[in-house]
Amino acid sequence: MRKPITGTALTALFTVLPGIFAAHAHPGHDLMDVPHDPGFFTGFLHPLGGIDHLLAMVTVGILAWQLGGRALWLVPGTFLAAMAAGGAVGIMGITLPASEAWIVASVVGLGALVALGWKAPVAAAMAVTGLFGLFHGYAHGIEMPADMSALGYAAGFLAATALLHGLGLGIGFAAARLGRNHHQIGYRLSGGAVSLAGLLLAVGWL
Repeated sequence: MRKPITGTALTALFTVLPGIFAAHAHPGHDLMDVPHDPGFFTGFLHPLGGIDHLLAMVTVGILAWQLGGRALWLVPGTFLAAMAAGGAVGIMGITLPASEAWIVASVVGLGALVALGWKAPVAAAMAVTGLFGLFHGYAHGIEMPADMSALGYAAGFLAATALLHGLGLGIGFAAARLGRNHHQIGYRLSGGAVSLAGLLLAVGWL
């Protein structure tokens, strides 16, 4: 039942992303040219350089797939919107308390929700992922180099996050194709592994 909806969501995701990249490219160059905004590439690489960000963002996509329906785009979309807000807060130099603890909690919590097969109202899932997204965005914002373009940097980390959400949706899709019984085992194992990684991060072992 989810395949047509998922196909639409994934198509929309990968239709929008090229536009984000194109917006930062200089006109008049061929397709092999790279954008000249160092802020964009610095921002794009930032989520990819931390295991905590990688795990949380991919797991948001898996959770969205598990919930299905409108959650396929509302849950990742909420995370992205909250990230943008958190990034702005960080760039402005406003302090959010216990941000690192919240980020680690997001890895543990999101992994646990996937492992347990959490079936919640979409609004509840949006609230949870939005809260976590706020702190992930804040972490990116406070680490922005002083000489970077804020808009380019934000566009970069949001584009990378959207790709990681898409990867999570793809993992969810692949798990579902294993069959009614086997995909639940796959969710439990992957979610449990993410939570374990979060706990190892909390104690400094990862």
